[in-house]
Amino acid sequence: MRQLHAMATLLSWHMAKACHDLGDESSAMMHARAAGVSAEQAEHPALSALVHGLKSLISYWSGRGEDALFHARRGAAEYQQVHGTVSVWLPSLEARAAALLGDAAGAAAGVEQAGRRREAVEPDDLAELGGLLTFPVEKELYYRVETQVLLGQGATGTATGEAAEQAVAAFSDPDAPFWAFGDEAGARCNLAVVRLHDDELDGTVDALRPVLDLPPAQRNRGIVVSAQRVHRALGHSLARTSHLARELREEIAQYAPATPPATALPR
Repeated sequence: MRQLHAMATLLSWHMAKACHDLGDESSAMMHARAAGVSAEQAEHPALSALVHGLKSLISYWSGRGEDALFHARRGAAEYQQVHGTVSVWLPSLEARAAALLGDAAGAAAGVEQAGRRREAVEPDDLAELGGLLTFPVEKELYYRVETQVLLGQGATGTATGEAAEQAVAAFSDPDAPFWAFGDEAGARCNLAVVRLHDDELDGTVDALRPVLDLPPAQRNRGIVVSAQRVHRALGHSLARTSHLARELREEIAQYAPATPPATALPR
């Protein structure tokens, strides 16, 4: 029965992630709650922690920083015995959520905690399954850069700028075992914002072009929100009045999934 509940957890978890990618937050949280119930029945702490992480992620990309922070902290506090990579994911989620709320101290604490937990990681059964159930060092770097970008830190040549370049380089190889087009797009959007700090408009376009060229079917919620952040940064850039900046802002403004969630995933 525990094995069946574990399978139900994984199915509901991935359904929640799919609903989130399609922009259907309500259905995503519904499936996440179902996954949480199944994880409790399975008596599987790592899966339960993973569900809290997903709830934090859904809340974060929906702009609800306080909820994202709550779920990340609750998962970390209730499942301290977990030593897989989910133990690194939760404080990384906490750091991003705190940054979204403008809490620099909370964000720094989350980043520091993630680093400490990384040193104590032990492979578990989620690592054997792999995919979205793991949190590799490359993704941790991407989260750390995004945390700093949200706080308005970083420019070309700074530690954040160099880390942003490294994150994009890490996710530029589709054959890498940890690669995901969403993470590459997010890393590129972060680099675009970093370059805007120095008004490097050409560099911004270079970083963002592969994101804008993604087919509509791959423009999930996180990618669209990340692109919108570049749009806002462009509006505050000194180069915002240039012809290139206006063209880029217009292209981002029209950037959205072609298929409405209700059509892609009927209730």
